[in-house]
Amino acid sequence: MSISRRAFTGGVVATMAAALTVVTAGQASAAGSPTGFGAGTTGGGSATPVTVTTASALITAMKAGPAAVIRVSGMITVSGMQKVASNKTLVGVGSGSGISGGGLNLSGVTNVIIQNLNFKDSSDDAINVQEGSTKVWIDHNTLSHAHDGLIDIKRASDFITVSWNKFLNHDKTMLLGHSDDNGSQDRGHLRVSYHHNWFDATTQRHPRVRFGNPVHVYNNYYAGVTSYGVASTMEAGVLVEGNYFENVKDPFHLGEGSSPAGALVARNNFLTGSGSGQQGGSVKAIPYSYTLDTASGVKAAVQNGAGAGKAG
Repeated sequence: MSISRRAFTGGVVATMAAALTVVTAGQASAAGSPTGFGAGTTGGGSATPVTVTTASALITAMKAGPAAVIRVSGMITVSGMQKVASNKTLVGVGSGSGISGGGLNLSGVTNVIIQNLNFKDSSDDAINVQEGSTKVWIDHNTLSHAHDGLIDIKRASDFITVSWNKFLNHDKTMLLGHSDDNGSQDRGHLRVSYHHNWFDATTQRHPRVRFGNPVHVYNNYYAGVTSYGVASTMEAGVLVEGNYFENVKDPFHLGEGSSPAGALVARNNFLTGSGSGQQGGSVKAIPYSYTLDTASGVKAAVQNGAGAGKAG
């Protein structure tokens, strides 16, 4: 069993007639806690949870200053990119709750958890993390059909974990570092752990990395990815380990488009019906302790555990 799978401890479904309902403080908020670079992220912590059922209530709660645990009940349609303030937990109620039409913008914030939500049909990114945002945990979500990226992390953001998410029906899945000419801001930042995610016939950027070193991509399941899995470019250092690649012609490589090669070290991966990948250079040591699942068992574990509604 993976180090990061945790069970939900309960939940309250709000009365649907109310746009914003306060529930008792003893109810669960986020399940478990992050490992990897995002370790220590607590979001809204022990704040009394509120349940939102409308776009206006959701937007108001996300933008408010105090720490908050926001429980999203049902699919809520928003327009454009909506700001999430610091010290927030956003968690979906049940398996069918989430956000459509728009996305979440984390800009210059810290201590945010996004868990158990469905994201679809965003007019821009589903989740955009930028401008030095730190301590972010994006966990057990299902993401598809955004206009741009599903989870893009850029502009000196740091100490982030992306875990147990399912990605499907999408092209440019995850960007880490937005441009080759942003080194003055990005060097020394963009440290992200990607683990136990399921890339289900998506196209590219799983992730595409600039400047971040080390970036840790481990125990993910890549199934029928149609272009490439991981790309290390522009001074990046990426450790790709213990992943399961199935029918992925190009599992990982150096450089992408006009971006020069970064460094990539691959070890202990399981490849079936897949290419051998390209690696080279050296990557900084991973600074935290972790338990690596055996790569051959990652497919079953991730299929069973990734995505919204699968935190138990």
